[in-house]
Amino acid sequence: MAILKFRVSYEEDDTIYRDIAIKHSQTFQDLHYAILDAYEFDRKHKATFFRSNDGWERGREISLELYDKRYAAPPLIMVETKIASEIKDTNQKFIYLYDFIKNWTFQISLISVVKEENPRFAYPLVTRKEGIGPPQNGIRSLLGEKFADIEEKYDLKEVGDGFSDDGEEATESEDAQEDDNNFTDDL
Repeated sequence: MAILKFRVSYEEDDTIYRDIAIKHSQTFQDLHYAILDAYEFDRKHKATFFRSNDGWERGREISLELYDKRYAAPPLIMVETKIASEIKDTNQKFIYLYDFIKNWTFQISLISVVKEENPRFAYPLVTRKEGIGPPQNGIRSLLGEKFADIEEKYDLKEVGDGFSDDGEEATESEDAQEDDNNFTDDL
């Protein structure tokens, strides 16, 4: 069974991407969930794929379900559409849109085809992650969830520039003047 490897790039920064290997017989719904898991997004919102060309123009739609919107042509439904049925060439591209309010957009490119699957793996499978994915809600820290817990516990967001006037009697200019006086006294 053929394995298709897709590069799923965040549209706003193509250095952020996930490579996903999937069986050609799996559906677009399988790919949809693999993308959400790879980017750590929830599964609560509307989503759709578009077949695309090299100019990233939107073509035939492959939707999670029929939505209350106007379609140029009736969409294919993800759960019913096998990925192999929409591969028209070796450089096939798709656009993936998640959460129609926030418009998370990803560009998907077919980057390789392997003739045999590896029986040790369960597909779809994320084979590579590059860059920190966009945060679906709020800010994603480089240090992860543990730092967010510490930040919340100790109220690190409220810390100023790290300096305080408590217990200080002299100003900066007074300190500088005193240092100058001590230097000339030593001569």
